[in-house]
Amino acid sequence: MDVPENAAEHCPGTQSEDAGKTSACQGCPNQTVCKSGLPRSPDPAIEEIRKRMSSVKHKILVLSGKGGVGKSTFTAHLAHGFASDETRQVAVLDIDICGPSIPKVMGLEGEQIHQSGSGWSPVYVEDNLAVMSVGFLLSSPEDAVIWRGPKKNGLIKQFLRDVDWGEVDFLLVDTPPGTSDEHISIVQYLSGSGVDGAVVITTPQEVALMDVRKEISFCRKVNLPVLGVVENMSGFVCPKCKTESLIFPPTTGGAEKMAQDMAVPFLGKLPLDPRIGKCCDEGKSFLSEVPDSPAAKAYSEIIHRLLQKCEESK
Repeated sequence: MDVPENAAEHCPGTQSEDAGKTSACQGCPNQTVCKSGLPRSPDPAIEEIRKRMSSVKHKILVLSGKGGVGKSTFTAHLAHGFASDETRQVAVLDIDICGPSIPKVMGLEGEQIHQSGSGWSPVYVEDNLAVMSVGFLLSSPEDAVIWRGPKKNGLIKQFLRDVDWGEVDFLLVDTPPGTSDEHISIVQYLSGSGVDGAVVITTPQEVALMDVRKEISFCRKVNLPVLGVVENMSGFVCPKCKTESLIFPPTTGGAEKMAQDMAVPFLGKLPLDPRIGKCCDEGKSFLSEVPDSPAAKAYSEIIHRLLQKCEESK
């Protein structure tokens, strides 16, 4: 689906058979061209983005059909884990336009973007860990972003085309829940740039899994490889006695069975640990704050598996 930046709300997309013909097209400045049925050339931004992304070796999207399953927490800690090797350059792009939590989770609240002759400069957590988010463009963390699809698409395009990432080994893209404008845009704009694939995050209960199945179907429809599924909040590990309890019982077999049924890799389980939430609120890395915890060890195993998959996808 290709939606112009100046399109009307509920645009069916320029590649749709209904382009220029639906009620949503009435009054749109593109209606005549869309209705003509003439072949449409690819968005020139795709080639511009390909050139910008040529310095980025691996690109990983973090997805989930369900909100509140821990995508941003996982993205942040995956970035910290990758960046623990100082020889790697890691970047995080937050395209959750309406709910950007990466600045908070990564301890960057209040930071601002600077521009140079080579584009927008990302904000750095460490010398080898860069971040870009719409949160850096807001005057206050409490400001609401009330944007329709075309404006969201335009900002995502700008992030991909205009941010000066430099030489990067891993670019991690944190997305909002669902399969909507942001997801379509990021896949479309990176279509010429060689995306390694998506990591899909879920929690064990069926109410989350039913939406995550839709996300995997979305990946298949847009030819986005699924690197694997992670079951977050898999069990609660008591910090005192280390006993694990199932807070969200996997009534239908959990993420591992879902991954098996849908023939996608299963990367592992991450237990609940109250200290993860505390570290996110304080903008610290749980992996360095509590390195010997079961959750930190589980993160390390998943990070190792992802590194292997990225090497295989070269």
